[in-house]
Amino acid sequence: MGVIVQKFGGTSVANAEKIRRAAARAIEAFKKGSQVIVVASARGKQTDELIADAMELNPNPPRREMDMLLSTGEQQTVSLMAMALDAMGHKAISFTGSQIKMLTDGAHTRARIISIDANIIRRKLDTGHIVIVAGFQGMDEEEDITTLGRGGSDTSAVALAAALKADVCEIYTDVDGIYTSDPRKYPKAVKMARISYDEMLELASLGAGVMHGRAVEFGKKYDVPIHVRSSMNDEPGTLITHEVPQMEGILVSGATIQKDLAKLSLLGVDNRPGNAAKIFSHLARAKVIVNDIIQTEISTEKANISFTVATGDLSDAKKAIDEISGEVHCQGIFVRGDIAEVSVVGVGMRSHYGVADKMFRALAEAEVNIDSITTSEIRISCIVDLTDAEKALVAVCDAFELDKSAEARTQPK
Repeated sequence: MGVIVQKFGGTSVANAEKIRRAAARAIEAFKKGSQVIVVASARGKQTDELIADAMELNPNPPRREMDMLLSTGEQQTVSLMAMALDAMGHKAISFTGSQIKMLTDGAHTRARIISIDANIIRRKLDTGHIVIVAGFQGMDEEEDITTLGRGGSDTSAVALAAALKADVCEIYTDVDGIYTSDPRKYPKAVKMARISYDEMLELASLGAGVMHGRAVEFGKKYDVPIHVRSSMNDEPGTLITHEVPQMEGILVSGATIQKDLAKLSLLGVDNRPGNAAKIFSHLARAKVIVNDIIQTEISTEKANISFTVATGDLSDAKKAIDEISGEVHCQGIFVRGDIAEVSVVGVGMRSHYGVADKMFRALAEAEVNIDSITTSEIRISCIVDLTDAEKALVAVCDAFELDKSAEARTQPK
């Protein structure tokens, strides 16, 4: 008997009717012969409401107490789901992250999973139960409740699928799959039938909100197929899986625009070994997550170092840079908050030339100025003015024909 993990996001369990619909999907999979684990998020906007409650009392609440508070949203959902399944005639049991011994590190509000005791769940599955697990949460070695950060229920689900060696992890959401770009910003975007783990990781890191990046990392590491699909219909969604040769025929699989960014530049830093390490070690100690990094040598003695961060980390980043600037003899600090990053992603870049040329020409024809450029093996990203963000996205989507199916865009070898 195979195992299937079904994860339901907040909009998919927002009320009693939607909880029953999710429960019916679990029952359907059970009747087809699978052992079923359901992972659920907090209902609707409940997490946002809990955060607002906390901020009303304390604008800088302790992270441990935030985890205690926010974990209650998922606990309510899983118990209600178990009640719904019971009323529908099926054995079900709910667990918190702590009860299944989902062990994490101690980084409150952004913990990372270390291990899961699969035997606790396995015993209940073997007695015919549908098991419902609270997403987004675990416990550290001190047995304190921890949470995995926003979107962490995806990570919980894929981690459980890996631990239980599930056949597939289904991510049910309010969209019917992963599109070539955000349909709200590029209405001509089309749904992809499949996408590689590497492409999805890049898109997630660049602001595509459909999947949590750490969930995709788990899927890739433990070979868990992830099926992103709609909770409102039975249509196939998008399968996230290992790269296959056909994927290389597509120059660009998707494009994103990321707006909540800031760029910090350290000007005239001493150009000597160890200074970059000092800067980024200091940022790491401040728990600032750094995105793109660009270093430019302006002379044999001096260099400029720039990097981007999420706007939520800007205050901590500025403080850290101010503290280290004297040590590296920085001549000035420049901060830009009026930027966006437009990116294209595709494994076809590994085997085809001309992607950069096509992207830069598209932006030039749209009269979008490029502030800076960063790349990976399967990604090209450009920092542009925030006011040009939407125009830049449409330009690159049109250039790479992201309004067409993958088959229509396949390039000859």
